[in-house]
Amino acid sequence: MQPKSPSILECPVGRAVETVGEWWSILILRDAFQGATRFDEFSQNLGIAPNILSRRLAHLTASGMFVRCRYHERPPRYEYVLTDKARDFFPVIAALLAWGNRHLAPRGESILLASRDGVRPLDPVVVDAGSKQPITLANTVAIAGPRASRGMRKRIASLKAMNPAVAPAGD
Repeated sequence: MQPKSPSILECPVGRAVETVGEWWSILILRDAFQGATRFDEFSQNLGIAPNILSRRLAHLTASGMFVRCRYHERPPRYEYVLTDKARDFFPVIAALLAWGNRHLAPRGESILLASRDGVRPLDPVVVDAGSKQPITLANTVAIAGPRASRGMRKRIASLKAMNPAVAPAGD
């Protein structure tokens, strides 16, 4: 287990990575979004060792990403059903897929997302819910939220890359 500093635990990115940052967890969620629900399906699709899969599924269940539901009594068998919390993670998977296609597919894309109605390929982007404008590094800064600690406020105020008021001239 990684040490948990207060600045990591207070940061939403740090908390998200604590929940789903291990690469097997992201691949398990990817497969769940594609319809996998049972241990054997995840195991077969991913080629993951059973002990690792058991730990990752237990962690994702304890983290509220899955609900474990019994589907067979004898022997007891369970399926892992996505929660609303997990479904809210889908745009992260879509963004990873788009980024991977853009930067890690030198011979072309092997998987695309498409609309369900017209099977039109989609190009995922992260947008602001209010303005519908793309969110990019160039048009955003980090600001302290209402529950930010004094330490977090100090850290955010010192972030050069995210705070143009602190960044050296010419950057």
